[in-house]
Amino acid sequence: MDLQNKVAIVTGGASGLGLAASAALIEKGAKVCIFDFNQQAGAEAVATLGADNATFAAVNVTDEASVQAGIDHCIKTFNELHVVLNCAGIGPPEKVINREGEPLPLENFKRIVDVNMFGTFNVLSKAAAVMAKQNPINDDNGRGVVINVASVAAFDGQIGQPAYAASKAGIVGMALPIAREFARYGIRVNTIAPGLFKTPLAESLGEKVVEALGNSVEYPKRLGDPKEFGKLVVQMAENDYLNGEVIRLDGAIRMQAR
Repeated sequence: MDLQNKVAIVTGGASGLGLAASAALIEKGAKVCIFDFNQQAGAEAVATLGADNATFAAVNVTDEASVQAGIDHCIKTFNELHVVLNCAGIGPPEKVINREGEPLPLENFKRIVDVNMFGTFNVLSKAAAVMAKQNPINDDNGRGVVINVASVAAFDGQIGQPAYAASKAGIVGMALPIAREFARYGIRVNTIAPGLFKTPLAESLGEKVVEALGNSVEYPKRLGDPKEFGKLVVQMAENDYLNGEVIRLDGAIRMQAR
């Protein structure tokens, strides 16, 4: 896919990996619709990326009406849709049994799965329904690509991550069956499983913690640069033969139990 003048939705696009990916897509000539819950951050992101290149919609990915309204805003602004990048996610750590011996409340578990997995499906399903009705954009009758964001926790979940790891494993599990279903429409589906990245959240942990986390990576011994994530997003969008895949972007880290 040639990204020039193509249109992308990026959930969680107002900060961190989502913002970096938005910038990378725009650098390739795409237009970006940022979906995020934080309205102030969304406005700041549009100001940074440029109002000609980006627009913002306050979207709750777990709410069907909210997602549909965001997609409608995107189409009204840029007319078409070719790329969906699902970066929105949460992951507060909680053990199954806490220090007092009490079990993890089911609602806490559900909330993480709701945002991470159900939210991802909510956006991709509604966005793909729009893409499927558009005209093909290449000789392979391609119409677009969905890129979901999982985590290395899907494979190496640590203690305290039962809900987060389960939600990300669900995203990994969706990739192939949805790619097979969407083949008839010319819509590809891929997944990125990031490791440890130097996002504002990671930097808030302090220099010593960041250094220790970086040393746990095999090579290079540092946290990932969000721009490296953005590069992979662009490659997944541009390479029309990349489909149904899950790619770890993690410096070969394998997370320990804790």
